[in-house]
Amino acid sequence: MTYNNFLEQARTSIIEYDDKKATEAAKQLLSMELAPLEIMEKGFIPGIAEVGEAFGLGRLFMPELIRAAKVMEAVTQLINQNVSQMDEQHKGVVMIATVKGDVHDIGKSIVVSMLQANGFTVHDLGRDASTDKIIEEAVRHEADIIGTSALLTTTMPKQKELEAELKKQGLKDRFKTIVGGAPVTSRWAERIGADAFAKDAQEAVIQVKKLLEM
Repeated sequence: MTYNNFLEQARTSIIEYDDKKATEAAKQLLSMELAPLEIMEKGFIPGIAEVGEAFGLGRLFMPELIRAAKVMEAVTQLINQNVSQMDEQHKGVVMIATVKGDVHDIGKSIVVSMLQANGFTVHDLGRDASTDKIIEEAVRHEADIIGTSALLTTTMPKQKELEAELKKQGLKDRFKTIVGGAPVTSRWAERIGADAFAKDAQEAVIQVKKLLEM
């Protein structure tokens, strides 16, 4: 099989929730000495993006979404074992979560994959994370950046709550914050006092680098 064949296998492995197929594709692509970022961007991320789109259109449901996300998470860990420790030491620590009341995290999973592929250390709190938990874990892991995703207009206020709580606890200067999610905009980010907004995973990487002055 060729390079393009394995990239296609990577994409379809996510759509088919096939962890064995995903692992095989990842190992074959890594054996070609490709950069983790290239493997993610050209292989697996198109697959998870397709799953997310199908879910948004009502063609897939939560069980399928979770299965795809689990395959994506496992293969991301495998690929990012190949990001050198030296490279990670020069990059920051990102705490990321989907806010309380929101159980949709497919977009966040893509952001996590992209950040890890770029050499950042990412601590993912998953879905439905409370403001207190996000702050507690950010402090514990000595994060540089806190990223939150809100996929519903009804959960967006939790991003505002986080900014207010950071100020209340005197931690706003300690952490940079970035927000995202389908209904979230740059105007919302500015309004609540977040440091950055990202419309997608690629933009998230760019903004994180800017926040860390890289």
